[in-house]
Amino acid sequence: MKIFKIAIVALFAAAFCIPCLYAQAPESSPPAASSPASNSLKGMSLNGSTGLFSIPTGRTGWEQSSSFGLDMGYHAIIDGGKASHIPKLSLSLFKWLELSGAFDVQPDGFITTGNGSDFIAGAKIHFPVSNAAIALGGNFQSLNLGNDANSYVAGQVYLAVSYAGRFFNSPAETTLVLGKTFVENKSDSNIDFGMGFDLVLLQRYLGNFVHWITDFANFSYSAEPFGADSTFRGVLNTGLRINIAAVPALSKLKLSVDVLMVDILDENRAFSAGVVFGVPIL
Repeated sequence: MKIFKIAIVALFAAAFCIPCLYAQAPESSPPAASSPASNSLKGMSLNGSTGLFSIPTGRTGWEQSSSFGLDMGYHAIIDGGKASHIPKLSLSLFKWLELSGAFDVQPDGFITTGNGSDFIAGAKIHFPVSNAAIALGGNFQSLNLGNDANSYVAGQVYLAVSYAGRFFNSPAETTLVLGKTFVENKSDSNIDFGMGFDLVLLQRYLGNFVHWITDFANFSYSAEPFGADSTFRGVLNTGLRINIAAVPALSKLKLSVDVLMVDILDENRAFSAGVVFGVPIL
């Protein structure tokens, strides 16, 4: 089992690092229409921001195609026979601003006695830089809503950088996140760090339909996460993001399905599934 875990870590370390080496495409690369940046899939992270699973990316949902875009999503996290339900919504404005919100409806008593549902509101400002994207963002978390004895607030600020490259000749986008989480009545000097990638899987055979999404972070999608707890060794999530909008008739919309394993290096690993639908309004 120890050798198996080491092999997994080595695989993902290689997957993180190699796209960095090829971030600048050579002159023989495919044209812009098939560049890695255009093939990255702007799905939703678990807290509603445009991103991977635990971490946001440097992009917004409609940064290149709409001055006003609306995304709606839902993820379920299943752990130990219990499930958390996370409906979410995000608005992309002016191609550079994103506002998001999510409810994390957790089983009562999972972390705290009584109601364990949380509300997470986020904002992100996107700065395009060549084939990379930089975003400054943050979120506000109101935790254990309706449970006066155990309710508190938390928040996070972060810088996210996403840049395009190629991995085994497949389009890929790597994301790095640095930030800081603040929790009411708690003080520490921890720095948030996250890293992940979006790889178009077997593009020659599957087109742009299937993306392999992986991220690792020492922070979770909220201060009281369900199933995706980074407390002990960080959280590693990996799975598939199916781009149904790759069908030509749906190309102006966003429609993706997520199937993933959550916190796969810990004994309390969980399963998650979700769907995101988006539409450009203006």
